Amino acid sequence: MPMSRGFSQRLVSIAPELAEHYGTPFHIYDEKGIRETARALFGAFSGLNGFREYFAVKALPNPSILAILQDEGFGFDCSSVPELLLSRKVGARGEEIMFTSNNTTDEEFAAASADGGCILNLDDISLIPKVPRMPELICFRYNPGSERTGNRIIGNPVEAKYGVSKEQIVHAYHSARELGARRFGLHTMLASNELDYRYMVETCRMLLQVVDTVSEALGIAFEFVNMGGGLGIPYRPDQQALDLKSMGGEIEDVFRSFSDARGGAPRLYMESGRFMTGPHGALVTTAINRKEIYRTYIGVDACMSSLMRPGMYGAYHHITVVGKNGQAPEETVDVVGGLCENNDKFAVQRRLPKIEDGDILFIHDTGAHGHSMGFTYNGKLRPKELLLRRDGSVDLIRRAETPDDYFATLQFSPDVYSPS
Repeated sequence: MPMSRGFSQRLVSIAPELAEHYGTPFHIYDEKGIRETARALFGAFSGLNGFREYFAVKALPNPSILAILQDEGFGFDCSSVPELLLSRKVGARGEEIMFTSNNTTDEEFAAASADGGCILNLDDISLIPKVPRMPELICFRYNPGSERTGNRIIGNPVEAKYGVSKEQIVHAYHSARELGARRFGLHTMLASNELDYRYMVETCRMLLQVVDTVSEALGIAFEFVNMGGGLGIPYRPDQQALDLKSMGGEIEDVFRSFSDARGGAPRLYMESGRFMTGPHGALVTTAINRKEIYRTYIGVDACMSSLMRPGMYGAYHHITVVGKNGQAPEETVDVVGGLCENNDKFAVQRRLPKIEDGDILFIHDTGAHGHSMGFTYNGKLRPKELLLRRDGSVDLIRRAETPDDYFATLQFSPDVYSPS
């Protein structure tokens, strides 16, 4: 179900007070739910020694959230310099961070090796000679090409810009070893928001087959395989949640069989973002206008700058109206923001309780790829972020952007180049 019942109940009881105190719109995240999901994930893989989750920072890059996850034993998956800086800000160092980028710049390589370093996960063999100094521990991102099918969101691996091909993978590790690498990991990322856990089981099986291939060719041992992220959440009320328990049990069986046949197995890592925080966030917004033309439009004070997934992907986010239950009269409406783009819609032809100006709406499941994908087109600014603590208190963990922020990059020292 979208947005856990516990989070919904906790939020409904305080939503009017929060709207009055902080003003809308805002994203709010549920500490209790995040911690419960973290512990459920570790519980599902408790039979695998050394299992580790690297939270995908891109999903929710806020240090208050990262601190919660670090407290639960998580590392961090980063793909940019600011994400590295955020992870280090909360105290992560060295192998607590995995850095996976593509078309990596010199600046990014420098940041990856600075301040305690990280696990460097290379996306392409062309990057091998560009690494300033080959680290002792190296990892490569594997792209299986036509041997696997991606899912609808992430696309066909053959068409993806990511990863080292099957034909290149042995050469990649050989080259890295020649330059000084002595410890090895293997990574892949093939799906996004996948609800069929069997896809993840097959991904682990594939990774262990690649481990076999490379180990036999080069005589190297792998310390870990990283199955990537992609664990899905049920955005729609009629979708079934990912069967975490079955996934963990079947993946443990795959690793146990591998270990029994070969006298040991690499550790399993993963890097979920959406699964960890997505259901534990909501965008709270206020209805401010009703427009009756060819359709009925409910205008709210949030727009795509707060949540672009519906406009960008046509993604579904469940919506509830505070104080109006299933017995309230319903109507079919589009829920829209104030951006000068016609795809600035949170819901299209959705049956909802009749909404009046001043009603508070919850847009569910915005705890991942919500605020972080925001933008400032049309001068629309990103909203504040709040954290609902386990004790019921609420913290402001990011203020709303202001016009001063929008214009900040126009304040600079003159720099004029004149051709000679």
